[in-house]
Amino acid sequence: MTVNPKLQDKSTDRLFDAILQLESREECYQFFEDISTISELKALAQRLEVAKMLQEKHTYEDIVESTGASTATISRVKRCLNYGADGYKLILERIAKLPENKD
Repeated sequence: MTVNPKLQDKSTDRLFDAILQLESREECYQFFEDISTISELKALAQRLEVAKMLQEKHTYEDIVESTGASTATISRVKRCLNYGADGYKLILERIAKLPENKD
């Protein structure tokens, strides 16, 4: 996978390097609380939940009801799932394998 040159620069590389240094969920909470607003963090979490629900074939109506996401957000996430860089797919596969997500 090639990195989108419109996204990549030294500052973004530094941000991602910083994220890769986080070692626990608690450290993630600490870092993201400092680097983003609560609204920004909640929006990112919501998008990931929308992606998960889309992948599970939930309807827009179910997703709106469950997450509170707008249909515009759901459409954007769906477009990324279908035509994006496969970042959602990658991470959803990985988190599905975590012990706490096994049924």
